[in-house]
Amino acid sequence: MAKDDKPVIINIKNRRASHEYTFLAKYDAGVMLQGTEIKSIREGNVNLTDGYCLFHTDGSLWIHSIRIAPYSLGTYNNHDAMRERKLLLNKRELKQLAGKAVDQGLTIIPLRLFVTDRGFAKIEIALAQGKKLFDKRNDLKEKAQKRDMERM
Repeated sequence: MAKDDKPVIINIKNRRASHEYTFLAKYDAGVMLQGTEIKSIREGNVNLTDGYCLFHTDGSLWIHSIRIAPYSLGTYNNHDAMRERKLLLNKRELKQLAGKAVDQGLTIIPLRLFVTDRGFAKIEIALAQGKKLFDKRNDLKEKAQKRDMERM
């Protein structure tokens, strides 16, 4: 699970996710990257908004539709921006996610991408359930009321 006491160098968030989904469980996963992808992540050239995770037939978890822009100083060895990337979790976490995602019709989405002080890129993913329109309205009303109370 996520620990907030670790120092984080780069922190890229998916702000839209909290508006669209209700989070049930959160996990930190490592990411298998190619050479120039980590350099592009350190520059902050990542878009997480359309990302989602799927299980392949071998039981591994892969993340799709995340755009890591090509590295600006890369050569012909530059990476493909929209390729699928494998997520690294232990077997227990993979089994938990697979069981819940299939049984209850939930989805797995990326919340944030960060680089630890040791230089490893990690993605915080969440098991999430989509919100209905009235849920989104209620959340917006609650945020507005909270903001008004803080002003007073």
